[in-house]
Amino acid sequence: MKLDISTLFLVTIYVEAILGLLLLFAWAQNTSIHGVAWWGFGHLFRAGSVVLFGMYGSAPNLVTIDLANAVLFTSYAVTWTGARVFGGRPVEPVYLVTGAVLWLLICRLPWLSDSLELRVLLASGIIAAYTWLTAFEFWRGRDEALVSRWPAIFMLFAHGALFLLRTPLVAVLPWLSVSDIYGSVWLTVLSFEAVLFTISIAFILLAMAKERTELRHKTAAMIDPLTGLSNRRSFMEDAVHLRDRHRSNPKPVTVLLMDMDHFKSINDRFGHAVGDQVLEVFAESTQQSIRSSDLIGRLGGEEFAAVLYDLSREKAFAVAERIRASFADAALEVNDHPIAATVSIGLAHCELEAFELDEMLARADRALYTAKERGRNRIETASLDLYRGRDERSEAAGAMAATSRQSAA
Repeated sequence: MKLDISTLFLVTIYVEAILGLLLLFAWAQNTSIHGVAWWGFGHLFRAGSVVLFGMYGSAPNLVTIDLANAVLFTSYAVTWTGARVFGGRPVEPVYLVTGAVLWLLICRLPWLSDSLELRVLLASGIIAAYTWLTAFEFWRGRDEALVSRWPAIFMLFAHGALFLLRTPLVAVLPWLSVSDIYGSVWLTVLSFEAVLFTISIAFILLAMAKERTELRHKTAAMIDPLTGLSNRRSFMEDAVHLRDRHRSNPKPVTVLLMDMDHFKSINDRFGHAVGDQVLEVFAESTQQSIRSSDLIGRLGGEEFAAVLYDLSREKAFAVAERIRASFADAALEVNDHPIAATVSIGLAHCELEAFELDEMLARADRALYTAKERGRNRIETASLDLYRGRDERSEAAGAMAATSRQSAA
């Protein structure tokens, strides 16, 4: 099997150029993901380097070898930079051109310029290094749940490793020697692998960008934009999952219903901007007071709710007290304003009985009402006596209202 160099060069140029333009077009439709633009330019740089390589014999070696390789290394550096930008890390201009500068400087050394094997080894090492760095950048951002991240990491690592087969290191393989690799089927296989890789990785990178966009849209629909907590819809959905978990493995569950004290007064005195900052302070202090496994969300306005799983009543009350005390301390002064904001908390607890969020929220709401009645900035626990007391007050108020209507009539 012989390699048609001219056909391979043309195919590579077209593929790289088309993929580069495709990525840039995708970025133009969603300019918020800048890494896609970097990846597009990386493909275009590679197309340019192949054009320069194709001029071998009709142009000086300085252009067709030295400059062509420098552009090729820069293309891989641009792809790596795109991965850094995609992961939220800054551009490193020095490292962006390190490979190209290193190549141009070292190739001027007489002992290297006369050795093809060493030049191939250096070139392959630079490309493998940038490729593995790109894979590492994607690995560093693995906390973001992007499924397409993993095939990208695998392909980049494998592609970098395969560059060893283009170097004199291939001599360690017992079935292949350096002398025949350039005229063997291996060169054909490796060359087509490069074309298939560049096509595959471009579409995987596009998939990553699309997946991130969809994830951000989903997150925006489920997260309260002011506090960064779950909104009411997301909180309720998470609570349903927790209910299912509770049914299969019953554990104590506590629901906290929290409401800012005199929040309207804060808005009236200091403005809504300061009021928003108070809500942000509450969200931050509360997240620091609970476990990462606990649920917390903003139900609306200045009302928040939390679900604590697998905590005794005493420990749950201690968590509620920590929330109340930490917020009172953090909100003494907000943005140089003496706010002294506080929060009232209603607590409903169940041991191993069925956990129904609506019922628990209703119980916590009654306890919260009692906390407000008893002076605010406190925690009240739902109890049967509390329910009866409130029901009796409601019945008494209803009877008085009925008597008044009859007297008026």
